[in-house]
Amino acid sequence: MIEVSDFQCPYCKQWHDQTYPQFLEQFVKTGKVRLAYVNFPLSSHAHAFPAAEAAMCAGAQNRFWPMHDALFATQTRWENLPSPAPVFDSLAQSTGVDMERWRDCVSSGKIRPLIEADHDRAQRAGASATPSFMIGDKLLAGAMPLDELQKAIDSAMVKNRKQ
Repeated sequence: MIEVSDFQCPYCKQWHDQTYPQFLEQFVKTGKVRLAYVNFPLSSHAHAFPAAEAAMCAGAQNRFWPMHDALFATQTRWENLPSPAPVFDSLAQSTGVDMERWRDCVSSGKIRPLIEADHDRAQRAGASATPSFMIGDKLLAGAMPLDELQKAIDSAMVKNRKQ
């Protein structure tokens, strides 16, 4: 399953807070589904792109998922700040990254092309809102409840077996 998301999107946070923990337990940890995150920072969210950079730079040190979780957990703390950098810095430190490497990654802008490529790829696949989920040949938009995801996953698995 591919999650197309924006770290500043309130609906993405809603999905992360309400559905993601159960999804991890029932599907990811059991090995039924692999989850990929695709950045889709919306221009209407001033700090979405810097948040994506913070997460991807943590990801360069195998700390993407802890940073992902930390960004969503603290979204209301940083979303309206003039600059979220001090909060992102604190979150990165709490995830255990090498801070010198992380700060260099964020300040250099070297991860930007990857985020832009994520956005473009998701858009070409039909995503126009966050969160969106790509499961098999289906694109679901919105903070999908677990039962809707289950139906799409089951359908994709059946189709996959027939091929």
